[in-house]
Amino acid sequence: MIDDKRFTAQTPEHRDQEVINEFIRLAWLEKGLSQNTQNAYRRDLNHFAVWLNQQGLHCLEIERRDLQRYLDWRVAEAFKASSTSRVLSCLRGFYRYLLREGRITQDPTLNILSPKLSRSLPKTLTEDDVECLLDAPDIQELLGLRDRAMLELLYATGLRVTELVGLRLSQVSLQQGVMRVVGKGDKERLVPMGDEAIAWLQRYLKQARPLLLTKSDEEVLFVSQRGTQMTRQTFWHRIKHYALQSGITKPLSPHVLRHAFATHLLNHGADLRVVQMLLGHADLSTTQIYTHVATHRLQLLHQQHHPRG
Repeated sequence: MIDDKRFTAQTPEHRDQEVINEFIRLAWLEKGLSQNTQNAYRRDLNHFAVWLNQQGLHCLEIERRDLQRYLDWRVAEAFKASSTSRVLSCLRGFYRYLLREGRITQDPTLNILSPKLSRSLPKTLTEDDVECLLDAPDIQELLGLRDRAMLELLYATGLRVTELVGLRLSQVSLQQGVMRVVGKGDKERLVPMGDEAIAWLQRYLKQARPLLLTKSDEEVLFVSQRGTQMTRQTFWHRIKHYALQSGITKPLSPHVLRHAFATHLLNHGADLRVVQMLLGHADLSTTQIYTHVATHRLQLLHQQHHPRG
């Protein structure tokens, strides 16, 4: 397989880089894209532009056949279909912008088919797995108490990990039992925390956070060992550590707990649109994948317990 870093380590030629920057600035102004989404757009477009430059081409000069050659190359180099589909979606937006601005006369992405994607079920955990994971941190230690509160909150709310580590004190109302979460596209939503998560959060705020802080005016909710905001990577490593400690052999990440949150809600009869609102999905179709997980669970229960299963 081709080493993707060979391309991401390079930058496109100057004129391609300029038009990519213009597109991303406009996309940010129009859609309020998060920094992560902007970075993903830039990475995909730079990758494409570098490949074009190696073929002696530039972004403003290509035809449909050139784009098709790039997509064929990705298939030959065994890039994932999901990755190529994402790149094509980005390129469609990019070339529609160029057409609208009069920089090109025809859109090379027209009639280009997206690669077929297999609809894989999200990885999740059983309720027993979650209980083992939540019990893993040593709550007699400051970091263990912090981690227990983070895990409880993550499972109780289904937050994205970036939303969790970015939480500020001002976003949390223990009295009302809700959080004001800023999600993708800077969209806000209110998420209930539940009694168990509130209890652990109160304990962390009283017993651990004041001792972890190095600055008394720090607004971040969950504090690292250095007294600053935790990173996504640090929390991911902490979860991996607790999974190993708990004997959980399934691949585990903060996002798997988000999947567990959604799946367990549906298993216990929650309405799909409620789960959509809690997860912060703009489109219900994104949430519907969890109905397949819940249906799969029902099928297993039927096989295990029905006399004709």
